[in-house]
Amino acid sequence: MPQLQRVAITGASGLVGSALVGHLKSEGYTVQRLVRRNPIAPDEVSWDPASGQVDLAALEGVDAIVHLAGANVGDKRWTTKYKAEILNSRLLGTTAIAKAANSLKPSVFISASAIGYYGETGNRAVTENDRGGDDFLAAVCREWEAAADIATESRVVKIRTGLVIEPTGGALGRMLPLFKFGLGGKLGSGSQWWSWITLHDEIKAITHLLDADVAGPVNLTTPNPVTNQEFTATLARALHRPALFPVPGIALKTVLGGFSTEILGSKKVLPQALQNSGFAFDYPHLINALTELVAE
Repeated sequence: MPQLQRVAITGASGLVGSALVGHLKSEGYTVQRLVRRNPIAPDEVSWDPASGQVDLAALEGVDAIVHLAGANVGDKRWTTKYKAEILNSRLLGTTAIAKAANSLKPSVFISASAIGYYGETGNRAVTENDRGGDDFLAAVCREWEAAADIATESRVVKIRTGLVIEPTGGALGRMLPLFKFGLGGKLGSGSQWWSWITLHDEIKAITHLLDADVAGPVNLTTPNPVTNQEFTATLARALHRPALFPVPGIALKTVLGGFSTEILGSKKVLPQALQNSGFAFDYPHLINALTELVAE
């Protein structure tokens, strides 16, 4: 049986959240999902990030909180309005759940963040000890993590997640159709570093951090980042397709707007804290991960 048996999760319907719920239940945990509507299932608990309301009575005695909720940065163009939504969804939700954690006093409070914290790193590898960047997402991550630190009554872990590799969603899910038809290729110059992790190892790492003696920021990326050119070439190889159609950076900027900086930017991020805690990746190398996930 797990040491911490009762876990509350926000963002439980997202790519990572839904996978985490299923995994924890299969491992014998009792899971409570926080929802922004009236609960309709026995495992649901209501909360309202905008007003700061959390049903504390329903969560009394919870052992751990995993906070994953927040507006998706890649769903829409970064208009001024949507940039405000990206920031506010994180600040309001994290503040509300961190304050709730101070009342509930779970053993651990795991709060989502992102490797966007580091900004543009070029070819320089960074770990949790490095300073943050100065672009929009770096500023969002700083405020996001500061809100998590409100939870002073628990061990606080801030998970800086990289590119989550999963064929049913996220960036890989969007790329697969083109690559399956042999229409894929590098994005921009292809020289930018992509720091990635499989959804499998993401869930394994979060589960590990429930009990591991770790606090503060933790990078959830494999120890083997790759350039975009390496990523796209490896994906094509796993699918036995060519990768002959590069997408110019200007095209991505036109289609994606501000979010294109995350696709074309370089983040070479290493998981020092996670590895120091004894965690072992099941998929540390991209070729093995993609062969397992997408090979036909």
